[in-house]
Amino acid sequence: MYILRRWWERHALQVALVVIAIGAAWAVRQTQGSIIFEVYQTVTRPFQTNPTRQQQLINARIEELENRLFELENQNKKLKEILGSVSSNKEKSIIAPVVGRSADHWWQQVILGRGSKDGIKVGYVVTSPGGLVGKIIATTPHTSRVLLISDPSSRVGVTISRSRFMGFMRGQGANRAVMEFFDKVPDVRQGDVVATAPVSELFPPGIVIGRVESVNLSKSPAPEAIIELSAPINALEFVVVSANKQNPAQESSQGQCGQ
Repeated sequence: MYILRRWWERHALQVALVVIAIGAAWAVRQTQGSIIFEVYQTVTRPFQTNPTRQQQLINARIEELENRLFELENQNKKLKEILGSVSSNKEKSIIAPVVGRSADHWWQQVILGRGSKDGIKVGYVVTSPGGLVGKIIATTPHTSRVLLISDPSSRVGVTISRSRFMGFMRGQGANRAVMEFFDKVPDVRQGDVVATAPVSELFPPGIVIGRVESVNLSKSPAPEAIIELSAPINALEFVVVSANKQNPAQESSQGQCGQ
């Protein structure tokens, strides 16, 4: 017993180190080094300049949520603008999202996520904050097709709000259109507001369309003005669809917005 105790006193430290080493090796094998990695991360974290993989994932998630919140706030702002224009309109209106748009026909037509089951009919007028957008030319139970006023085939009867000189407007496949006057010498100037004409059969009168950007009084066969459209046709997300009391029969599509 005395000999064993003497041996232990001499070799206790070595035995303890061996046991610790074996235990550590076993722990590394069982945890695939995660314990050592965590200890290393804890000790070296104050000296690290680059984020850990876990922190990168957390940062990415935070950025995603922030971006989603920003998008929702913008959508909410647009919906509030739409609701404001609807509340000022005494006629029954339907708010519809834009759910389809071809890159090849960006300025010509859009598809709405509301259709005949929601009460939308061919001939209904489509507007947005800013003014006139177009006209419903086809419907299904759950979707509607809109011919935009920016489509080159569209024709809209318009008037200069200040001077009441009239003409018709045709799209140019962009956020500008051309107004051709009926009079040879119209009273028109840059900045004049343009709206739908009182004599129009397919659009209610007084819907804002845009402003005069430039005038060419020497244009033949009739004077012309370039109109900058006021509705954000290039970035539509929601629109307002309403019946046209000027045309109760809501005539079938003729492939154009109509004069």
